[in-house]
Amino acid sequence: MEAKATSKYMKVSPQKARLVVDLIRGKKVDDALNILAFTQKAVTRDIAKVVKSAIANAENTKELDVDKLFIKTAYVDPGPVMKRTYAKAMGRGALIRKRSSHVTIIVDEK
Repeated sequence: MEAKATSKYMKVSPQKARLVVDLIRGKKVDDALNILAFTQKAVTRDIAKVVKSAIANAENTKELDVDKLFIKTAYVDPGPVMKRTYAKAMGRGALIRKRSSHVTIIVDEK
């Protein structure tokens, strides 16, 4: 049995979120939350929320033992990109890409 939690449209680029998600993949849930607590990236707070949500889903809907949980799968998919422009020299414009991410965490019992 596995439990899943997803956070969509996070306002962070997928590349930055993958740096943090790679740290916790395959770890026990307690260890993953400790790693996230001491990692100095802004996205760790949002990813910790997703991990806690997956734990709650496992405990309440799937009735799994919280002490035996580990992060089976963790991945980041790109979300929609907001495109903005700003003025450049000689009447030109440049593009700003504001990226977003979809983070998925799947936990399972060992």
